[in-house]
Amino acid sequence: MAKRERVMRMSVEQPLWRALTAYRVLTMLYAIGLFATAFRKFAHPWVAIGYYAVLFVWTLATLPRVANAASCTKRFLAVDLTIALTGIMLTPVADAHHRVVTGGPTLPSIWTAGSVLAFAIKGGWRWAAFASTLVAVANLVERGAPTRDTIHNVILVWVASIAIGYVVEVARASELTLARALEIEAATRERERLARDIHDGVLQVLAMVQRRASALGGEAAELGRMAGEQEVALRTLVSGGLVPVSRVSEDASLGAVVRAVEEPDDDQDSQGPVDLRALLAPYATARVTFSEPGAPVPLPPAAARELAAAVGAALDNVRGHVGEDARAWILVEDEPDEVIVTVRDDGPGIPEGRLAQAEGEGRLGVALSIRGRLRDLGGAAELISVPGQGTEVELKIPKVSRVSRGKADQR
Repeated sequence: MAKRERVMRMSVEQPLWRALTAYRVLTMLYAIGLFATAFRKFAHPWVAIGYYAVLFVWTLATLPRVANAASCTKRFLAVDLTIALTGIMLTPVADAHHRVVTGGPTLPSIWTAGSVLAFAIKGGWRWAAFASTLVAVANLVERGAPTRDTIHNVILVWVASIAIGYVVEVARASELTLARALEIEAATRERERLARDIHDGVLQVLAMVQRRASALGGEAAELGRMAGEQEVALRTLVSGGLVPVSRVSEDASLGAVVRAVEEPDDDQDSQGPVDLRALLAPYATARVTFSEPGAPVPLPPAAARELAAAVGAALDNVRGHVGEDARAWILVEDEPDEVIVTVRDDGPGIPEGRLAQAEGEGRLGVALSIRGRLRDLGGAAELISVPGQGTEVELKIPKVSRVSRGKADQR
């Protein structure tokens, strides 16, 4: 079944640009509103009117510029800050002197903070420190002498902008780290799916060729030796593998790009649940006894197929490690919240520590083909083995598996 690549973009920065866009518009209207209420108190109101006309047109015309980091260029930031500083320096010309010295608002008022915040979001705390320092100097020059209110406002803008810039830098670094972790997880899950498929097919055949050829001897023994070498090499390959490196999109505001391979929906998934009994019935033979409930055991198609494959892997282990004449029993239990499938054999059991040793040697039949499948479905696999008394594999899966939940969320 062909797989598809799903591309996810992660960005905690984009909401900040949207908030900055709204902030600039609202503070522009606020500054104009302040002027309108104190129009008669201005010494040269036409200077203020000219400045507000420029501020109004500039704010609305440059809204796309503060939509994302790519559009917010250094040139735009320089011009934007220049307009804010110009408004501050024009305040003593337009407003009455007593209003200026008593701490009256500057022409751009709190709109200036939006310009500084653009520096913070675009370049981090160092850019924010540079822009807020220029604004602080302009405010002190405009007042003529430092006052408590002026110093208070200057420090507030300076600290707030630097803090936001630092948070943006931390968020970007965390975003890349999370993207990398998600991509590693996706690559690991895909590698495990690949390892399961290979184990269920190619590795089983190579192991059988090695056993049969070694028993025949002669030239066949050489063929068995080569098959064994290829089996070891293939196990090493599927137990390792490379993980792709996460990328950052060209538009920094869009954050990191995470690529994950996922199973596509197929036609069977759209037909509703399937009866697990129908998938397990073919395993019944003269040596394998299949016990089932009297009623259907419905499961999502993907979950039912993976559970049946895990049962098949357990039976392969019985034939491979106990022998072709071993007897096995499959029991299906349909509980209210979960489905339990038990596979039991009459073999000699598994010696203590053998599973860990096999996993270290790259033999991943239990780790991936059984436990890995159940883990991906949100279930669990438990092996109970007593030397001389056989082995019992208990497979539990919830009625609503992780696979079906994930596909429902995507829709």
